[in-house]
Amino acid sequence: ASEGDKPQIEPPPASYKSAVWEHFGFPIRYSSDGHKNVDKTVTVCKICMTRVPYSQGNTTNMTGHLRRHHPRVDSSRAQVRPKQFQQHTLPSAFKQPLSSHSDKHKTITKALGVFIAKDIQPYSVVDDAGFQHLIKTLEPRYEIPSRAHFSSKIIPELYDETRSKIENKLANAKHVALTTDSWTSRATESYLTVTAHYISDWQLESAVLQTCPLFENHTSSHLADALMSAVTDWKLERPNITIPVTTDNARNMVNAIKEAAGLGPQIGCFAHILNLAAKKAVALQQTSRLLGKVRKVVAFFHKSTTAANALKVKQEMLNIPAHKLIHDTPTRWNTIYDMMERYLEQQPAIYSALMDKNIKKNVKDIAVLSDSELTLAEEMIQLLKPLKTTTTLLSTETAPSLSMVLPLKTMILKSMDPADHDSPAIKDAKAAISEDLKSRYTDPDLQDYLNRASFLDPRFKSLPNLDAALCLNVCSGVIREIIEQQGQPVAAEAGPSGSQNPPESPPVKKSAMSELFGDFFRAPDKTKTFDNIVEEEVMSYKAEDSIDTDAYPLAWWELHESKYPHVAKLAKQYLCVCATSVPSERVFSTAGDIVSASRSRLATENVNKLIFLQKNMKI
Repeated sequence: ASEGDKPQIEPPPASYKSAVWEHFGFPIRYSSDGHKNVDKTVTVCKICMTRVPYSQGNTTNMTGHLRRHHPRVDSSRAQVRPKQFQQHTLPSAFKQPLSSHSDKHKTITKALGVFIAKDIQPYSVVDDAGFQHLIKTLEPRYEIPSRAHFSSKIIPELYDETRSKIENKLANAKHVALTTDSWTSRATESYLTVTAHYISDWQLESAVLQTCPLFENHTSSHLADALMSAVTDWKLERPNITIPVTTDNARNMVNAIKEAAGLGPQIGCFAHILNLAAKKAVALQQTSRLLGKVRKVVAFFHKSTTAANALKVKQEMLNIPAHKLIHDTPTRWNTIYDMMERYLEQQPAIYSALMDKNIKKNVKDIAVLSDSELTLAEEMIQLLKPLKTTTTLLSTETAPSLSMVLPLKTMILKSMDPADHDSPAIKDAKAAISEDLKSRYTDPDLQDYLNRASFLDPRFKSLPNLDAALCLNVCSGVIREIIEQQGQPVAAEAGPSGSQNPPESPPVKKSAMSELFGDFFRAPDKTKTFDNIVEEEVMSYKAEDSIDTDAYPLAWWELHESKYPHVAKLAKQYLCVCATSVPSERVFSTAGDIVSASRSRLATENVNKLIFLQKNMKI
């Protein structure tokens, strides 16, 4: 056919998948009024323009034409027609899977990473049938990535993002304090957790910096190396200022702080000290025998479902709170307090349940407390109550605690003074606690450090636990430290620096008053040295009334920072220090959930990242 005789050809629809359609189309005809008509009863060969009969869905005639007239064209090996763009209908669009590069897919994947880290979920949760059903119900188009994708990409990205935020906050904090403690995982791997504390906008902030594995013996030198590695890694060094560290009272940890350059002072965990003192009291023979009886009763009701049910019946009958009995934990003295307190609360129900005929026949080597033992238990509860309250108070992470150490120690020792009505057992218990507490925090430098912390807390700045001479000594120490840290004794009203030869100004014409009186009535020079300014500021702060002990000291400092700017800077340094290593110890319970039985083979690097995210990531 000539160029002018070539018919116009309509391409086949995109739904026609056969390869022969690469070489055929439908002829187009136009009516007299210009209306376009496509004839779908025949097809036109694009090679020779021959018309070939066509019935709907049958390509046999076209295939035969190619085989007879165009043998060089192999339709069986022809490429499948390229897919043309086709706009999806609304229902079909919702069935298309989300692209892994789409914003929505990335947002959902990141949210799942937050869910895994914040709620301490195993990576395998993404393979659980119920979880997959939930995600498909919420977003059918979302395909959950593999667990390897979360462990190798999503969690590390969340870690880097959160770490960057913590690093920026620490970089802006002029003073940082640390708490640290070691622990052993379910997989018998040892770790050292380091937590930082600092004041930002007069709010006490805390961040778990790292949980690093300890592969070598826990000697003081190895612990010191691990701590210094954390300090260097997080850029915590501050010029001319050491970093105070709160630890337990283990000898290797105490020596590690002394050996590590730039760290100190080492502050023994006050909660741990109270734990040791209380244990000495409950280890006395008469009290120990009483606790042995209580443990047997508690263990019996914990092991026997029949006895536990009988106790519930008696509690309801006697209108006693339906509380379970508490068993103590050897490492926590306060659980001994809780066990005795709960026993005394439930004593009528316990006695009634043990006398039940169905229970009595199974009771062996179990005896309820005698009247004298009940009296001793009540007296021990009263004796240990100040220690229990103090432990609870110091466990908070939202308020300064180092400033409370010496005032609390003084109050506890005062409560341990012997009274005339004390029984011999209580007198011995008081003596044991007092003897242990008096031996703590006796180092003169540490005592001075703790007294300064109390002075810089507006609740305790009057230092009622010290005599007048020691109070004055603490004030002098604070003045001296401010001068050493914040500046040299210079004129408070100095001229412009660097002006060796200031330009001479023309002589000022004197007024009549100046000519008449001259220098006779000149006002005295009010220029003060930096030392004078600091001393006046410290003494003015000392003269302020102490605030209520229930008040928040950092809120007071926020209001008075402009009035006492130099003292406020030093207050930020001391009031960020913790009196206990509880913040680091809290990681133990979190780590126990992360390094669980189902994830005991979790890599140490992942342990660090998951603990870091669980403690620090804000959602």
